[in-house]
Amino acid sequence: MSRIPAFLIVGVLAFSASAAAQTDLWKLAQEHADTHRFSTLFTAQQVTSDLANDNDIDQAIQWCREMGITKVYLETFRTQHWAESETIAHARDRFRKAGFLVSGCVTTTRVGKISTGWNLISCYTAEETQQQTKQIFEFTAGLFDEIMIDDFWFTDCQCDQCEKARAAERVVVDGKTFDVDGDQWSDYRRELMLQVSKNLVLKPAREVNPNVSVIIKYPQWYDNFQERGYDIVRQTQVFDQTWVGTEIRDEFDERWGGRGRTTAYFLQSWVEGLSGRKCGGGWYDTLGTTPATYLSQARQTILGGANESMLFNAGNLRFKDPGRSDAEALRKALPELLQLAKQVRKRQAIGVTMYKPPNSDGENDRRVFEFVGMMGIPFVTTDRFPNDADAAFFSVHALHDADFVKKLAQFLHTKRPVILTDSLAQKIAGDIDLSGKHVSILTLDGTMENAYSLPAKELSMLRDVVLKPLDLSITAPQRTAIYCYSDGSWVVENFNDQRIQVTINGRSQSVEANHWASQWMEQR
Repeated sequence: MSRIPAFLIVGVLAFSASAAAQTDLWKLAQEHADTHRFSTLFTAQQVTSDLANDNDIDQAIQWCREMGITKVYLETFRTQHWAESETIAHARDRFRKAGFLVSGCVTTTRVGKISTGWNLISCYTAEETQQQTKQIFEFTAGLFDEIMIDDFWFTDCQCDQCEKARAAERVVVDGKTFDVDGDQWSDYRRELMLQVSKNLVLKPAREVNPNVSVIIKYPQWYDNFQERGYDIVRQTQVFDQTWVGTEIRDEFDERWGGRGRTTAYFLQSWVEGLSGRKCGGGWYDTLGTTPATYLSQARQTILGGANESMLFNAGNLRFKDPGRSDAEALRKALPELLQLAKQVRKRQAIGVTMYKPPNSDGENDRRVFEFVGMMGIPFVTTDRFPNDADAAFFSVHALHDADFVKKLAQFLHTKRPVILTDSLAQKIAGDIDLSGKHVSILTLDGTMENAYSLPAKELSMLRDVVLKPLDLSITAPQRTAIYCYSDGSWVVENFNDQRIQVTINGRSQSVEANHWASQWMEQR
């Protein structure tokens, strides 16, 4: 029997995906669940309204099966709404009997005393908030062995009580006092939310249910984590699992837009690298989406390494637009997404290494990674200085690393190529020699969208320099994302409104508008 040429693998996969689409998605999803699982959430309000009786539960189970969803999360609390324990337990047991995995979820909105900032957020300095938080997680741990916390696990309160505690550099949680290392709001809030996590979430939950596993889900706004109390290093250490919000939305949506289209890939892979085996998956929604951007969220979450995709939420996807059209697009694409996950799992991604230290503020370079990712250059991510990288990208974020300039000097001494943002270059120009041909300065002028406005000739020259040590040769227009693997496989996403032509290591590929293409090398 002759071997299939590597360049034909993509065609075989496309045919297989098309054939699989005609089979039972539920069965297909179960068969691939160890590689990648699709799940959904019923909010506390939806548990009450949509899972109140067996007929409603039957319809929900049928919809999940038709969607290829094999796991559901049932929420106990959201915005002062408590789902009844009997309703939750009955729905939980019905889903389990039907063959689903079932876990709990909590959304900590409007818990106890309300923040002086966003009126959905709480003041965790207040004792009433602390005590209700404890009650919520004790209640939920009595129902589930796994609990996810939605990404409202932060505070932006500046009330008098918070101000006094910040100035005193002390956190008081459940009657215990903890010192704060600094007097900035980020210092106070990170210590506050860490101690609330340890003493009022994890400890009481484990006392109720010693087998419980609690998941912290980090939001998509990675540049602001520390400002609102997320300490991604220390919280990752104490929680059992981590997840990440991989929402992209439509870039030009009036309300929800403004993010680069590779946000999901960057954030999923960055949190994966920081969390290791603790990272369970990515969570995305239908807000400000079209079917095309919704599917891009799905692809990028998988490309970033997620083991599971949470589709938020069941009610929106079943009954509202654009949720229903997004759900239909995902249902049709599920076989090819499962194949994508299977191929990604086998391979090691390669590319120019993006460095973002934990708890770092990008200043003028905020959100830069997700826009640079649209320049048709393959990237990988790291939360540690990339000493072993073949080529690297650095932004102002890197200055959070106190030894960055020294490390960069050593990196540059090896003549490995780097890309620096103009803001970073201006800050370190007096401390380090940036004149080498292997140093490229990306001029953004504080506007991240300028990353994919570089003229084609300059972009080509930049690619030639940074990709040479990776043995990659690429031509592609701006607003293109390219993901490469050590065996020569690749994926291309086209964010343009017209068909594009890309060439990777001599092989040319046409990619339809707002679509994607892939080539997988045959595994020996």
